[in-house]
Amino acid sequence: MGWFQTHEVEPGLFLTVEPHVDPMFRANLYTLLGRDADLQLDFGVGVTPLRPALPPTGKPVIAVASHGHVDHVGGFHEFASRWGPEPEAHVFADMAEPGTLQGVFRGWPDALTAQPEPGFRLDQWRLAPAPLTHSLREGDRIELGDRQFTVLILPGHSPGCLALLDERDGLFLTGDAIYDDELVDDIPGASVAEYRQTMARLMEIDFRIGHGGHGPAFTPARLRQIALAYLAETDGASSVR
Repeated sequence: MGWFQTHEVEPGLFLTVEPHVDPMFRANLYTLLGRDADLQLDFGVGVTPLRPALPPTGKPVIAVASHGHVDHVGGFHEFASRWGPEPEAHVFADMAEPGTLQGVFRGWPDALTAQPEPGFRLDQWRLAPAPLTHSLREGDRIELGDRQFTVLILPGHSPGCLALLDERDGLFLTGDAIYDDELVDDIPGASVAEYRQTMARLMEIDFRIGHGGHGPAFTPARLRQIALAYLAETDGASSVR
């Protein structure tokens, strides 16, 4: 088994994961093939180069980080065109703590179940800075030629969590704004109050299929279940971690 595993989840959309990374930090990385440009959303933990493992495209690649946490930005520096949420621009610039949580990853028990290369030491590994070449705001558009994505800024898990919605096709790439797994709101930069607002907003969005930063794909009905459960669980909870 290689470090990365990739498969096509629907025509032109590929999912890459790192099976040797603990599930807490095993993010979903998406490659979307477009007519004029391709989109790469999120980049794993970065303990070994990502780009050689991705589907070859031969076209310009727009690399988009959904937010600044370690499991989504490790290979971000490998791309020349780096787009990400404006509220977290400072995180990408230096990859410092606490924005990336890379120290939490280094200290996580059994963070890696295999060595990415002989002699690798996680305690000596650090994220490479990847300053944004383009900052994204709410309502911005990402053009691939034959399809367009609208940027949604959906804070809660982090200050600038973004999602990408193809309003014509209904494909919704949600990053860590919402996903079908245990949601995390007890880390530096998280806000329960903002997460609750995001959940209410998400339930109003029309889409065909959602693909999150972790867990399996989900339908609109399943998104609503996840959002309602979070709202119930956090009713009256402390607002900022």
